[in-house]
Amino acid sequence: MVAVAGDISLDNFGIKDQILIKEMLEEIDIIVHTAATTRFDERYDVAMATNTVGAYNVMNFAKMCSRIEVLLYVSTAYVYGEAGLIPEEAFHMGQTLKSPLKLDINLEKKLIKEKLGELKAQNINERTITSIMKEFGTIRANFHGWSNTYIFTKSMGEMLVTNMKGNLPLIITRPSSIIGTHSEPFPGWIEGVRTIDFVFVEYFKGALTSFVGHPKTTIDLIPADMVINSMIIALLVQSKSNSSNNLIYHISTSLGNPIKLSDIQDIMHCYMTKKPWLKNSGKSGAFYEKFTFNPSYTEVHEFPQNKRSRLKRIINIYRPYLHFSGITRRSCGWQ
Repeated sequence: MVAVAGDISLDNFGIKDQILIKEMLEEIDIIVHTAATTRFDERYDVAMATNTVGAYNVMNFAKMCSRIEVLLYVSTAYVYGEAGLIPEEAFHMGQTLKSPLKLDINLEKKLIKEKLGELKAQNINERTITSIMKEFGTIRANFHGWSNTYIFTKSMGEMLVTNMKGNLPLIITRPSSIIGTHSEPFPGWIEGVRTIDFVFVEYFKGALTSFVGHPKTTIDLIPADMVINSMIIALLVQSKSNSSNNLIYHISTSLGNPIKLSDIQDIMHCYMTKKPWLKNSGKSGAFYEKFTFNPSYTEVHEFPQNKRSRLKRIINIYRPYLHFSGITRRSCGWQ
């Protein structure tokens, strides 16, 4: 296996070496497309380039590979919304969560280009442009029925790969909220602070004692190594089926092994009682009061003034997930 640096937002991943491109097109037989920006409030132009145009470029490249057997596209379980039984069904081109609205991806790209042009014409600094483009992505996502830019652009990516595939076997995996590993490479491993990890870290530091969410809500969490194992199994199943039909798998726990936010509260407090992070909490961990999830949480005063606007944004971003009332139908679930 050889690592090759590239950028999926560019044609041929931005690789200029034509000899290398020729070798890749002749040798690659399986493509697993995991590259994405997973920030819920990413700049709309960045998310579009990576999650939507990137999916287009990967599928386009895959169809040029002479030995290609399958493309596995990693999406998210939240593309179909946040309530009811979430179906393992493909998106159709132009489909939105707000019927009878129609989604035009080319129009969305045009709107991004126009917005950036307007901002640059006003000589606005890059930091302000970033803030405006983040808000613009959320506005466009909400307009079509999605709660944030991430799942909106991933949904458009699904539409493109499904529409473009032709006879190429396509697997779409939709993991729910990915958390630290269960076993491999060791329990709890993860890179960075992602999804609900923000809540854990701030509580462990003693900076947060409550957050938005209903204690009775079932939260769908899946360890990272179980996601990888499920992807491998999905590839194995496809290799034995000899079918060019779409295979869509939810990788989740809410149907077979549900956990409620109230359970998370208990686990967090139990862990910190035994292994406190704060020096002044002593060996007992008694310094930590029990964390609570509150449906109407607005207590930004817990944070310093300079961090309150950021926390408000985080609350709005996480609210749909911590009030999630959907159940993912599980083909690759874990019990």
